[in-house]
Amino acid sequence: MATLLIKNGTIVDIDHEYQGNILIEGEKIVAITQTELPADQVIDAKGKYILPGGIDEHTHLGSFGGLGFETTHAALVGGTTTVIDFAPMHEGETFSEAIEAHDQTAAGIASCDYAFHSMVMGGGHQGLFNDVKNLPKHGVSTIKLLMGYKGSEYYSNDETIMHCMREARKYGITTMLHCENSDMISYLTEILEKEHPEQTIDHYYSRLPITEVEATHRGIDMAILTRAPLFIVHVTLKDSMLAIRDAYNRGYPIYGETCTHYLLLDKSYLGLPNFEGAKYVCAPPIRDKANQEPLWEALRKGWLTSASSDHCALIGGFEKKKTGYGDFAKIPNGVPGMQERMMMLWTYGVETGRISRQKFVEITATNPAKLINLPHKGRIAVGCDADIVIWDDQYEGEISNRESYQGIDYSAFEGFKVKGRPDQVFLRGVLMAEKGQFVGDKGQGRRQYAKPYGRCFDYLKHSPEVLG
Repeated sequence: MATLLIKNGTIVDIDHEYQGNILIEGEKIVAITQTELPADQVIDAKGKYILPGGIDEHTHLGSFGGLGFETTHAALVGGTTTVIDFAPMHEGETFSEAIEAHDQTAAGIASCDYAFHSMVMGGGHQGLFNDVKNLPKHGVSTIKLLMGYKGSEYYSNDETIMHCMREARKYGITTMLHCENSDMISYLTEILEKEHPEQTIDHYYSRLPITEVEATHRGIDMAILTRAPLFIVHVTLKDSMLAIRDAYNRGYPIYGETCTHYLLLDKSYLGLPNFEGAKYVCAPPIRDKANQEPLWEALRKGWLTSASSDHCALIGGFEKKKTGYGDFAKIPNGVPGMQERMMMLWTYGVETGRISRQKFVEITATNPAKLINLPHKGRIAVGCDADIVIWDDQYEGEISNRESYQGIDYSAFEGFKVKGRPDQVFLRGVLMAEKGQFVGDKGQGRRQYAKPYGRCFDYLKHSPEVLG
């Protein structure tokens, strides 16, 4: 079996960093030493950092109208070696059937490794949740419900959410929740559509902060009532983050994430002329700039555990967005960001001093692996998959869609300056990307099977009486 030695780099993990040499045999890390071991191939990483491959825990590759797994080589170019995708359901399907059907769109097509979250669609029903117990057999340890999008197949009411939470808890499945108050949104949308429907900025005003904050508190209350751990996705607001922090500090297993675009973009982008603001329509919407520093603080202090891309590169790109011209409520939701995520978090997190290099590894790789329970991912350790990024912190450049592999006609971060990028990206020991270029073979991604009782169930190890 061929061996590879990556020597002289500075290895970064969630606790510290150190000089070391990594020996890879086949697909695994077999040794980490201070001495140089013999190998078939040697790469000198002197002057560079060695990081675990990124894990993007929140992507839509085929749901919400997004491009599919044929674009996942973009993740590798950006330093992400594993994506965790939401598997959409179709009418009449069970969760198990939906997962296996979604895998058919990825197997032999995905270029990076991948795992799945389940997702409740079609409103759910009591009989549907009888299949939750089978999710661990399919390597799925998480299930998502959406409080937003009332009137669509994605919407779940409170009763459905609570039934799912209760059933998921029994089998070590973490409930994930999109928190927006749909009735408030419907009320605001109706008013705004009558007044000035052509203004893209009204996407923000139809989903004001109160719509997220109220739903976040309600979601937390439902989790406490059903005694279920909860992971709240794409947190955009200081007040939502504080609700999560305070619930956790009261002893409840309540966690959350934010996304790259909420850390770096603000609602002014939605007001760009010539319908350009439509490019930034997503839900929840991009918020006031005042929320950005509290979200960075939350990542730094562990009140939010990760930063995902919520990548959704709409089929048809900006032209698809234009189908909503004249009525902001009909603009399709979705922002691309799978390729830029790690560079943006490094540049505007690590390089600005907002987060440490250790925290960068934690929020981009280690914590996402813990969320769904993939112990062989997200770390540089003996026995783990050799998903490794050699990071060049001296690189300086600028985000341009001309250099994107995401298959869409714009970048949400066009023109942003970048300091630091992946120099080489290895997936299970194989070089897949180098200096912003994809150099591997497409379709090499492999499905990963998560285990139940991920990080959100850690309370069972310490205070099982918290939820009874």
